Amino acid sequence: MKRFLRAGLMAAMLLLLGGCALAGPALQKKTGTAMGTVVQLCVYTTSPKEDVTESLFGQVRSLEEDLLSRRIEGSQVWAVNALAGSGTRAELTGRLGEIVSFGLQLGQDSGGAFDIALGPLVELWDIDSWAQGDNTGVFALPSREDVAEALAHCGSGQVEFQAASGGNPPRILLERGAALDLGAVGKGAALDELLAALEADISVTGAVLSLGGSVLTYGEKPDGTPWRVGVADPRNPSESLGTLALEGQWCVSTSGDYERYVEADGVRYHHILDPATGYPADSGLSSVTVVCRDGLASDGLSTACFVLGREKGWKLAEAYGAEALFVEKDGTIAMTPGMEALFERASSQ
Repeated sequence: MKRFLRAGLMAAMLLLLGGCALAGPALQKKTGTAMGTVVQLCVYTTSPKEDVTESLFGQVRSLEEDLLSRRIEGSQVWAVNALAGSGTRAELTGRLGEIVSFGLQLGQDSGGAFDIALGPLVELWDIDSWAQGDNTGVFALPSREDVAEALAHCGSGQVEFQAASGGNPPRILLERGAALDLGAVGKGAALDELLAALEADISVTGAVLSLGGSVLTYGEKPDGTPWRVGVADPRNPSESLGTLALEGQWCVSTSGDYERYVEADGVRYHHILDPATGYPADSGLSSVTVVCRDGLASDGLSTACFVLGREKGWKLAEAYGAEALFVEKDGTIAMTPGMEALFERASSQ
């Protein structure tokens, strides 16, 4: 059995093809791990005595530990899941309410291809833990019976959500056996939090922040050239299919079958699960890259579009005003018109 985690490689690649040149305002850089991936922060600031990157990294950690993680005891998502089946409506902070509301809407818009209540199935496969080396022994393929049982507790039908109103906080009620898993929007939510912090800091003139397969560009590079974000080749992730030339603030998210997976008996099982089947999505795609202004949308859409496949994924991206690049298993590349204007193919492609 082989186990693979490509997040570190992706982060190193996405961050960046010439994105952190030493020029103009002082450059601050930080690399660490959070949300199960490599975090790389590159910030240009006119106040070099203040460690902007340390503060930003602390925000990512706090978002994971206090809000989003289903594994960390004491987080809000952990507390919500602990109340599943109790009949008690859990109160959410406004931010978590926004994330849950967006996830449910995307689930509806994608015909169920995106599911924030996929926790039981994610826990059953546990591919992230295997890929990261957290588990010992030999990966065992879940039985069809176990997959069916987990699926019975997934889906929006397991969630009753009440948005904030009349001064009351948002509330959520989960059926017995259900569990939220916000891994498919967590990094995007973090990008939005970091963007707000950058906008509030007048000393920051530009930044590029990478959380694994999700990247935020902001402001300007000192030399005035666009930010350049690499798109990995799914067949050879150490190589690039090309680069995105981005000016100002953008969010870029990639979902692919090469990022986290295990191999058993010569078969690869990746971490992007299809709510319709209970198994790793088999839509004919190897990766999807989405570009838009919003982190939540870029992150969630990259997953939903991967599960849907090129044709339906294309329509979903367009409905959200996002640009998308699809890489099929045979290496064929297709992209929306707006992505064509941003993407520069590598010379080898």
